[in-house]
Amino acid sequence: MSYRLKAITREEHLAFVTARPSVSHMQVPSWGDVKPDWQAQCLGWFDDSDRLVGAGLVLLRPLPKLKRYLAYLPEGPVIDWAAADLERWLEPMLAYLKGQGAFSVKMGPPVVARRWSAEAVKAAIADPQARKLRDVEATVQEPLAFDIADRLRRMGWQQTEPGSEDGFAAGQPRYVFQVPFAGRSLEEIQRDFNQQWRRNIKKAEKAGVKVVQGGYEDLPTFYGLYVETAERDRFIPRPLAYFQRMWTTLQAEDADRMRLYLACHEGEVLAAATMLTVGEHVWYSYGASTSRKREVQPNNAIQWRMMCDAHELGAAVYDFRGITDTLEEDNHLLGLLRFKAGTGGQAVEYLGEWDYPLNKVLHKALDLYMSRR
Repeated sequence: MSYRLKAITREEHLAFVTARPSVSHMQVPSWGDVKPDWQAQCLGWFDDSDRLVGAGLVLLRPLPKLKRYLAYLPEGPVIDWAAADLERWLEPMLAYLKGQGAFSVKMGPPVVARRWSAEAVKAAIADPQARKLRDVEATVQEPLAFDIADRLRRMGWQQTEPGSEDGFAAGQPRYVFQVPFAGRSLEEIQRDFNQQWRRNIKKAEKAGVKVVQGGYEDLPTFYGLYVETAERDRFIPRPLAYFQRMWTTLQAEDADRMRLYLACHEGEVLAAATMLTVGEHVWYSYGASTSRKREVQPNNAIQWRMMCDAHELGAAVYDFRGITDTLEEDNHLLGLLRFKAGTGGQAVEYLGEWDYPLNKVLHKALDLYMSRR
């Protein structure tokens, strides 16, 4: 079977995404509006019967002074990755994007390669010989993922190496932490939490921490905590306008696409977090907290409220997003991995991001520029 690829309307794209149980929040039409520095296009794959069978949001970033673009499909496209004829899905995409002036294509196949149970992660952290999660034996391996990786290499795709910055390289995280919800009650989910997590939830309740949903007008409050968090955890914060645009555009597409939660104690907001939902997949997207009053455990309280709401929405998975791949004790992100692992979920490795250089000279020049930033 051959596939034809062409631009589709946002309505067609959204209808396709909505009919699927799990699609990345970066592969919905509104995500293009969150990224105004990129030009967004909705792409559709059509079979011989002219049925829409695949879709992708591609972001085009222009090179200065040249009508040439880096084409990026974050955590996509949404195609049949298990198909035996994977080339017939990807070759029309490369041809189309080359015609649009792309000199290089980057994509992130939404394909899981390995999973580590919370117990395996805990044991790895405690093992002085273990330096990287990727070097620790996985609880579950997905053979199909390694077959897909081999096929991509044979097609000429190049895998982006895991970043040196503790698994948080430019682009999307290869390692994430997820809590499976499908077929489980909230009681069963909480039963898998470690003792510290359960104790902290009770402690927050006893202290009178209240978690409420916020709105657009509460984003500056979230942002104040976010800037404090960025300084403490050593990352560069996004501007407030980014979150305001994110709220406006995602909410316009679906009222439940983005939510804001605030953990309050005695009239003071101590923690805040954003939650994103597409189908049965729910993400904890951005989190922020103050160093004050940590003893009342607002972070555990806010996560438990978000999990409860995600469960009510019918989530099959609650996704904590990126984790560090580095297990060394002096790593400043290890505490975050411990916090997430306390929920009893799984560390998950995806296939990572892949590049296809359509123009090798320009692609190499971009690589050189990015390495010097």
